[in-house]
Order: sequence, then C-alpha cells, then structure tokens
Amino acid sequence: MLRFLLVAAIVLVAAIGVVLAYAATRPDHFRVERQARIQAPADRIFPLIADFHSWATWSPYEKLDPAMHRSYSGPQSGKGAVYEWSSDGKAGTGRMEIADASPPSRVEIDLAFTRPFQARNVAAFTLEPDGDATRVSWSMDGTTPFLAKVIGLFVDMDKMVGRDFETGLANLKAATETR
Repeated sequence: MLRFLLVAAIVLVAAIGVVLAYAATRPDHFRVERQARIQAPADRIFPLIADFHSWATWSPYEKLDPAMHRSYSGPQSGKGAVYEWSSDGKAGTGRMEIADASPPSRVEIDLAFTRPFQARNVAAFTLEPDGDATRVSWSMDGTTPFLAKVIGLFVDMDKMVGRDFETGLANLKAATETR
C-alpha cells in the first residue's frame, strides 16, 4: 500500500509539473475581439459607447448585479470620463476611464479590475463604415500573468468574455437600429 501511495504521489507531482511547464509556454498577452454589423450610422452608435451613463441600455455587465454601486466623474462623455463600480456579486469592483475618443470612429478605455482579482486591460471600440451600415469591433487586450496562464488551460477566456461582447454588441445593435 505504501508503494502505491508513493507511485501515486510521484505521478501527481509529475502531472502538476507538466501542467505548470506547459502553462509557462503560453502567451504573455491576450486579446478578445468580437464584431457586429449594425444598420445605423456611426454617429448614432458612438454616443452610447463614449458616455458611460448610456451603457445601462446595452452593456451585459450592467445586469450582473442590480444592487451594484456606480459612480461617474470627469466629463459626461469622451476622453477623461470615468465610471467606477462596486458589487458584492458577479460584477466585482473596478474602474474604467476613457483614454481616447475620436468621434465617431474610436473609443479606447483603460480598464482596471480590483476585485475579485486585479488586472489592467485596454478595451477599444472601433466603428467603421460598411456599406449602408457600421462595423463595430469591441476588443480587450491585456497581459497574462503566470496564474492566469494556468487558469487559462482550464477556462477559455476568449469564449467567456467573447460571449459577453457578443451580447453587448447585439444589445447595441438593437438600441441603435430601432431608434
């Protein structure tokens, strides 16, 4: 029995070592991006992105916790606008600040999560003419520390966050095409 336990412990340690070694080879950077074609001009879509007060109409993250505390500072919209949230639920705690806004084609956001984990990412929205519509891209870029690399072996960040982006873009489409 002791021999079996020793072999099992060696196999377990080896398996953990293989997982950690493989995780170390994963990229240090991640990018999640989704796109939607919206039958509306960019100047109708852009204000809903560049004004955090408008995110309640389309962002899937606004519905994670109805009791979430929100605060806004800086300008109403555009560069320097700040949105902070705090939630005891799924939304966690964090802060977004519009780092750059080029109406009606691009919004870049510095995104900082503080709870349940700490991370700094850059989210960007790009609006490009596409015939009689607008192609809207929502992306998020960030670094991948070692622990995130290990977790990423078991949880697909692109699928998880990508679904939220798809939902948000569908909501943005519904909010702007029907106006």
